[in-house]
Amino acid sequence: MGPATGAQRQFPSGAAYAEALQHTQLCFQHPELKGARPELTKLGLPRAISGAFASVFSLTSAVSGQRYAIKCFTRHVPDQEDRYQAISSRLAQLDPAELSQPWNLGFEYLPDAISVGRGRYPCLKMEWTEAVTLSSWLENNHSHPFAVDRLADRFEALTRDLAAHEIAHGDLQHGNLLVASDDTLRLVDYDGMYVPALAGKGGTERGHRNYQSPMRGNDDFGATLDRFSAWVIFLSLKAIATDPALWNRLHEPSGEFLLLTEEDFKSPGGSTRLQTLLAHPDPTVNGLADHVRSLAFQPLDVLPPLAVAVPRPRTTAATAASAGSSSGTAAAPAAAGGLPGWMTGHVSSQAASTPPVSSITSPDGFRVRTLLDVATALLWPLMLAVTILMLVAGVSTPPIGPGVPVLATVALTIFARSRRTERTRSRAVLAKLTSELAQLDDPVKAAAKLHEDRAKFDAAETQRTAAFPRAQDKLTALYHAALKEAEERKVRKQRDIAKKIDGLAEELRRALVKALKDKQSNYVRDQLGRRLIAQSPPTGIGPKLTASLAAAGIRTAADFTGYQSVQNAQYNSTGALLVLSSGRVVDVRGIGEAKAIALDAWRRHVVAAAEARQPAALSTPERQSIEQGITRRRAQLTAQRKAVEPETDALRAKARKRMEDERERLTRENTRAGDQARRDRQEFSRRTVELQQNSALHGRLSDSVEAAKLRQRGLSFACYLRFLYIGR
Repeated sequence: MGPATGAQRQFPSGAAYAEALQHTQLCFQHPELKGARPELTKLGLPRAISGAFASVFSLTSAVSGQRYAIKCFTRHVPDQEDRYQAISSRLAQLDPAELSQPWNLGFEYLPDAISVGRGRYPCLKMEWTEAVTLSSWLENNHSHPFAVDRLADRFEALTRDLAAHEIAHGDLQHGNLLVASDDTLRLVDYDGMYVPALAGKGGTERGHRNYQSPMRGNDDFGATLDRFSAWVIFLSLKAIATDPALWNRLHEPSGEFLLLTEEDFKSPGGSTRLQTLLAHPDPTVNGLADHVRSLAFQPLDVLPPLAVAVPRPRTTAATAASAGSSSGTAAAPAAAGGLPGWMTGHVSSQAASTPPVSSITSPDGFRVRTLLDVATALLWPLMLAVTILMLVAGVSTPPIGPGVPVLATVALTIFARSRRTERTRSRAVLAKLTSELAQLDDPVKAAAKLHEDRAKFDAAETQRTAAFPRAQDKLTALYHAALKEAEERKVRKQRDIAKKIDGLAEELRRALVKALKDKQSNYVRDQLGRRLIAQSPPTGIGPKLTASLAAAGIRTAADFTGYQSVQNAQYNSTGALLVLSSGRVVDVRGIGEAKAIALDAWRRHVVAAAEARQPAALSTPERQSIEQGITRRRAQLTAQRKAVEPETDALRAKARKRMEDERERLTRENTRAGDQARRDRQEFSRRTVELQQNSALHGRLSDSVEAAKLRQRGLSFACYLRFLYIGR
């Protein structure tokens, strides 16, 4: 019974392991596990905690009394032993005194440790810890804000421990975070863990979908692997600590998440859960929620670690009204210069400064009177006196009439007013402000356009990020289909060749039988050809009939095979036709039925005599010649069978090369698309800031235009007349 490897056959199922663990004295060789007592179900079977790739059993050692968690694998993981040895070595180097809490559980990788059926398989022997999962703990403790907040701080400390030692768990989620009785955390399930010794290798899993960034791909495997998951868990803990009602409001009983799911990260605009957190009145909750939303579509290697800082609260509705609500995104924490915190470093400082509005103001009235103003002021009383005299004198016909002086005075007044610098300056200022206002985009329309563009971008990004793993899975499926087809082709060819090889013995037997028959047939034919009818004629066949037979081509016993009876209706008699060796029949004069019977009997006698003397076996050279032909045929078939495996290997290599090339192409395209998406996000950030600036500038310019128009009212015709006489 030898070790089983994933390359050779499938790993057992959890049920198969459970059956084997009923007899630990037989299935284990490890001294502490041999004869260990498994924890049993009500049915008396070993209790299994089953996952996607393994089943975990609780065993108590009969030797030490120590309780262990035994992890039995149900799926092959490439480089499994090397990975676990690297992880075990790194964790063993950690000084417990330097850790924030005893989250590190010791384990031992045991190759070929457990026997199941006829195979032996590896397993993990881990320390057993009395603890509950994070989700179970929250179910019982969410109404205690202080305890939840303290746990959030301990979780943050745990992530600091991991980061300080360049370790990433790879699948931070509620089921892999256990809370002990002292409310400290324990980490379990190290299958996908990253340690520095594994740098350059690929990941073996992608983590729980409700805790992973939509940007996480199959090739993401490094020290930054946990950053998005950490923010998601930290947000959930802090939100529940702030508002315990959020647990019952957003969590589902037995749900595989805390407060947020995969769909909330992929489609934040349509997420009720995320919008609830974004709209929460507490600044810590809405600030963290907005931060997580902003991280969802950024590459893992650029995400900030949880230990750096907790993001500041979001700004109030005033900022959101100017840009965030219009663009379909909530405003982020404000940084220096009015930028949201998550935009810092993505938008230049020049873009953050708001262009100043012109400080030039228009005059709100007339100031110093000129000579023209004085002349105009004197003209009005004179015009009134002239008009009165003309009315008294009765002058009312053109071209001189009472209205002419009035019109002349009004025209002069209009001219004098137009010459005032205050009026010219007021017009210039209003024209300048109006021109500046016209050059700005309408904030409402710009916000609507930004919202539309961002919605299209988010939809396209959601589709792209979802399509990438699907495309990779499709390539993997095609690869496995090609492997299956190659394997089936190999089996078919090997089966056909093996069938032919197995049939060579029968083929040899038939060849020997045929060769002997051919040899005997040739001997008999030769003997028949040697018996001339003329030398030993049958009874009743004289020289004359012999000559007639010879004339018809019948000289020996080999020249004919028998006769056919024919009825002669003319003479009411029976005749005979002789059948030649070629199958043709001839009518020989003088050969009737009786003579034909005699000839046939003579021939049969000759045949019987020849067959009695024919060889009974092949000669040694004849037999060896046939056997050598079969031997050559066997060698050819054996060579063909050996060639099937290299041909299959070539097909496998071709399929793998095709998959790797396509994966590389997909990765390049996805990387380019991701880079473009980052540039697009920066552009949206710039447009958001620009919209904020333009909205504020548009408001100030609009106010300035209205103020300029109001000031212009102080320069009206009536105001000018008043200025002429009272000086203001």
